[in-house]
Amino acid sequence: MSNALLLYPKHPPTYWGNNYALDLLGIKAAFPPLGLLTVAAMFPSRYNLRVVDLNVTPLEDDDLKWADLAFTSTMIPQRPSLEQIIERCNRAQVPVVAGGPHPTTFHEEMEGIDHFVLDEVEETFETFLCDLENGTAKAVYRAPRKPDMSTAPVPRFDLIDMNEYHSMCLQFSRGCPFDCEFCDITKLYGRVSRTKSPEQMVAEFDRLYELGWRGPLFLVDDNFIGNKREVSRLLPVIAEWQKERGHPYALFTEASVNLVRMNDLMDDMIEAGFDAVFLGIETPNPKALKKMKKPQNLDMRDDNYLFTSVRKIQQKGMMVLGGFILGLDDDDDNAFDAQIEFIQEAGIPIALVGLLTALKGTNLWTRLERENRLLDKPVEIDATALNFKPQMDPKTLVEGYLRVVGTIYDSTLENYFDRCLTLLDNLNPVPHIYKPVSKHLLYLSIMGIRRRLTPDQLPVFSRYVAQVSKDHPRLLPLAIRLAAMGYHCEKLTRQQTVLREFKGYLDSELASFNEARWGAEAAAGEADKIGQEALQRVKARRRAIPDEFRHAGDGIAESMAAFQLALSSEARPVMPVNLPVAGAADSGEAARP
Repeated sequence: MSNALLLYPKHPPTYWGNNYALDLLGIKAAFPPLGLLTVAAMFPSRYNLRVVDLNVTPLEDDDLKWADLAFTSTMIPQRPSLEQIIERCNRAQVPVVAGGPHPTTFHEEMEGIDHFVLDEVEETFETFLCDLENGTAKAVYRAPRKPDMSTAPVPRFDLIDMNEYHSMCLQFSRGCPFDCEFCDITKLYGRVSRTKSPEQMVAEFDRLYELGWRGPLFLVDDNFIGNKREVSRLLPVIAEWQKERGHPYALFTEASVNLVRMNDLMDDMIEAGFDAVFLGIETPNPKALKKMKKPQNLDMRDDNYLFTSVRKIQQKGMMVLGGFILGLDDDDDNAFDAQIEFIQEAGIPIALVGLLTALKGTNLWTRLERENRLLDKPVEIDATALNFKPQMDPKTLVEGYLRVVGTIYDSTLENYFDRCLTLLDNLNPVPHIYKPVSKHLLYLSIMGIRRRLTPDQLPVFSRYVAQVSKDHPRLLPLAIRLAAMGYHCEKLTRQQTVLREFKGYLDSELASFNEARWGAEAAAGEADKIGQEALQRVKARRRAIPDEFRHAGDGIAESMAAFQLALSSEARPVMPVNLPVAGAADSGEAARP
């Protein structure tokens, strides 16, 4: 019998992850590793299984001593943590098997992996295990086709401690009928939206219920409504299941904006218990939407189609979370204010704004390669890193991006709470979705948030709570949850600022050192002394970075190493030295419906 260790690398802090908000609840991670738990269900009973989610618990040496094999599944932002895991497994001589979206795209660039099982693995995993047991396992396994979702097993949620997570996850479909230029979802999963049957989904709902889960449940589909016929079959079944059990799950998912054209389906989602939906809004610029091939975000008869869509979905009873992109070819200097204005007026509290990234294999990658605009650098997890040449001046673009996130998540949270109030003014308080909560629990929640807020945030928060209590008392529990999420978003924005400013501080110290060493008034024999003093100041600045702001891949170690190397260089610099950027990216892949 073999011991299989299923390892899920750590995510860097992201807006999507709600790390700081979860800390208020004593919860360690937003979501469990659904992909790994699904693969776990494909193992024969002769295997002993152990799941270690590094977002919840550290990887111990005893885990590696126990393991005969290590299996990992990752997305791009988890790369730094994955590299650490691979190094530890290699040292412990534990063979590593890798799969998931990140290796599927980048396996040719990865080292230290014994076997890759790529793509969707329902039709290949059994073959791989048989080959492995027979000593004939290949280095790479690829899926011959997109598998039928009826072959997907019920995930092994029994292998994790569900109390460590804010939400559970299930998947109904894979693939998306749209083909947005920047998106890699159709490259990974195809343009035909393949679904599980209602019976399969009920079995998965039942399993979570039997294990005791009550609360948020995220349907992770990249476009939940990609197959309208099948989702229309599913929703009444889920609505009945929820009603019979008193609506134990608050459902949320991702969908394309054309959801707003499906009035009956939105009603069915409300009946089933959906309280939120993430939309890939991207930009209010119609010209840019056309170029990125996003017709579902356009309506030639309505210049305010995106705003109207958000408002209609809110009025149905679902909060809208939005994804936005800056750095598009048709962006100009007005793009930044346009993003801010749209987000504020539409009442989208959680707006995930990011710089455009050219993901390998996408139509965008192909076009930029043809136009000789790709940069010879990997996809970074830094929020301000670019891997292509934008049409806009890069400095203007990055500064504009920082202004957008710094405005929507301003230090006082005033703009954030204004958006929350706009949402609450327009949200239909559906009784079975927005349930009453005890006054005692509300009080504890309010006081818990107050203890974490800065002095500048407390007056704004107090006015916000008072306004909601007066105008929307039924929605006060949601308002408090939104406040916790706002606390997280502002703190994450502050974290990124601290890491970025540290890099800027290194640049300024290095410039001062080079001037003192090579400038007209340079003193002979003083270089070592000046360098040591600069290094001590930099180390003190690094120590001042809060531990909670540090994470794998934050770029601090690389920046420090480059700084020290530059100090010791005997060569006179001929141009400014650019040190590695320190920062943190948003959640997940760049793709969305």
